[in-house]
Amino acid sequence: MMRKLKNTNQLIPGLLFLLFLLVSACSSKDATKENIILDEDNGTDGLVITSTQFSFNGMQLDSLKKKEFSQVVKTTGIFDVPPENKASVSAYFGGYVKQISLLPGQEIKKGQLLFTLENPDYLKMQEDYLVAKGQLAYLKSDYLRQKSLASENVTSQKNFMKAESEFKVTSAKYESLRRNLQMMNINPDKISENNMQSTITVSAPISGFISGVRAEKGMFLNPSDLAVTITNNEHLHIELKVFENDFPEIKIGQAIRFRLQNKPTEQYEAVVHLINRSIDNESRTATIHGHLKKEEQKNSFAPGMYVEAEILTSSHWVTALPEAAVVNIDDKHFVLLQTNSDKETHSFEKREVQVGETQNAYTEISNGNTFKPTDLFLVKGAFNLINE
Repeated sequence: MMRKLKNTNQLIPGLLFLLFLLVSACSSKDATKENIILDEDNGTDGLVITSTQFSFNGMQLDSLKKKEFSQVVKTTGIFDVPPENKASVSAYFGGYVKQISLLPGQEIKKGQLLFTLENPDYLKMQEDYLVAKGQLAYLKSDYLRQKSLASENVTSQKNFMKAESEFKVTSAKYESLRRNLQMMNINPDKISENNMQSTITVSAPISGFISGVRAEKGMFLNPSDLAVTITNNEHLHIELKVFENDFPEIKIGQAIRFRLQNKPTEQYEAVVHLINRSIDNESRTATIHGHLKKEEQKNSFAPGMYVEAEILTSSHWVTALPEAAVVNIDDKHFVLLQTNSDKETHSFEKREVQVGETQNAYTEISNGNTFKPTDLFLVKGAFNLINE
């Protein structure tokens, strides 16, 4: 029992030391609040803080600035590419998918193999072509012979017309089959009785990236079925919707500021390139086509991305302070004007201001002419002090 008390007594000095440290830490945190002195002389609304508090809280001073504010039309839209930069690939001739190995995002070059189809009907088409080719040589010879005899009145006109008809019908069938084979990527000149193929290949019509794959190995692909989609991002742009009330304000060459939904604080720039002069009857909007100012940024975006944008229609210069310098209290706006400063303290006076627009983290001070160009304001930390 005595040993237990002895051990407890040994812990007391340590506990007292920890308590001292805790009290000291709390005192250090409260140091930022002490020495804030309200100045009530002559009814003025001011305060004084120490230089230590000023530095500890990262406070900053700045003067009124001239800032260019823009009149803007707010709108939304998406990233897109021109129609010629998008391709929906299907098969001209139905068949079973024999080979395909594509993934969304995969880069593709124009003419590169996309997938292979197989169908016995391909053999039948080649057979019909060879038959037509063989008949055509005889029919052409007979047609020319009958034509010569008819000109000499040796044969009847009926025989000549029959030979002419058979030759032209077979010739048309031959040309049709030949072009079909070319569309199937089968070289008609290399087809023979011993050299026919039951498979065809489908190649990429444009260069770009695979944006969708619907075909899979073993499925039957009809000519109307969409197999693969390809998108080329070379001419990525933004398509914005502007309401008809704002339409007259939009001009080619105007600047566009836009943001992405997942990056609301990061701003990008574009320029109005084209304006659709037709208003949609349902949405009552017109489409604005914008080009990126920095083309190298296109790799950060993708077709279909949603954007929130502002079209800068006009601009004017205003007197402004950083947005954080202006504090709203009961629909009135106040700033802290520095009235005195030395090595030990900073003195401020709370002054009411009239505000206008806020853009790019700056707020317009409508009565800025009531201050001197050399006046300094608390632009960081004002909120906490005014609401003290």
